[in-house]
Amino acid sequence: QVQLVESGGGLVQPGGSLRLSCAASESIFSIYTMGWYRQAPGKQRELVAAITSGGSTNYADSVKGRFTISRDNAKNTVYLQMNSLKPEDTAAYYCNADPEVWGHADYWGQGTQVTVSS
Repeated sequence: QVQLVESGGGLVQPGGSLRLSCAASESIFSIYTMGWYRQAPGKQRELVAAITSGGSTNYADSVKGRFTISRDNAKNTVYLQMNSLKPEDTAAYYCNADPEVWGHADYWGQGTQVTVSS
C-alpha cells in the first residue's frame, strides 16, 4: 500500500507563491503518472498538473504559465510550484498516483489546503 503525504499548503496573499510537496512511501515514479488535483467548495475535483513516468507534463489551462510540476526521484517526491496565485486557486489540493501499468492500484493523498486571500 503506497502512501502519499502532501505538505506545503497555507494562506497566501494574491500574487504570492507556494510550493506543495507530495512524498510517496515507495519508489513508484517509473510506472505512475503523478498528478495534482484540486477541489474548491461546491465544485468538482479537477486536474491541475501531471507528470508521466517519462517526464512529460500537462497543465490545466487556468494554471499554465503560473504552476510548475516537477519531481525528485531520489526523494520519491513530487512538487507543485505555484506562482502568481489568485483567489480562484483557493482549494484543497490532492496528490494522485495513476498507474501506467495494468494491475497496479491508484492512490490519493489526504489533501492540503491552499487559501489565497488578502
